[in-house]
Amino acid sequence: MSRPPLPPFTEESAIQKVRLAEDGWNTRDAAKVATAYTSYTRWRNRVEFANNREEAQDFLTRKWNKEHEYRLIKELWAFTGNRIAVRYAYEYRDDGGHWFRAYGNENWEFAEDGLMAHRHASINEMPINETERKFRWPLGRRPDDHPSLSDLGL
Repeated sequence: MSRPPLPPFTEESAIQKVRLAEDGWNTRDAAKVATAYTSYTRWRNRVEFANNREEAQDFLTRKWNKEHEYRLIKELWAFTGNRIAVRYAYEYRDDGGHWFRAYGNENWEFAEDGLMAHRHASINEMPINETERKFRWPLGRRPDDHPSLSDLGL
């Protein structure tokens, strides 16, 4: 199975890969999202580590069970060969009804088939008021005309 676009990346294909990843994560479907990763994928996400696709799927399931009304925007930062760096922000509400915005950076490395083999994420989050939310599209894919992180000044 391959997952285009494939490395080595051009600017255009790297931007496409980033948007496809954003679209996948905005589905909040852990089983579907996990198919974008190699069976041997290695993750670092804050203080959690995943050592294969199954552990990555378990992580995503736990994540989206806690982070309600999750909406994410990713933006290409840099790319070369089979690696892409992104910055992103997402907003969510917890079980208590409190809103948060998380800011992060990820470094990705892809196998030849376009599946992600390594994902290293650094994330910080801050509480926000509901009125401070910037990501208000209906749950699911971010509309094409919604502002980017740069457009929003994030």
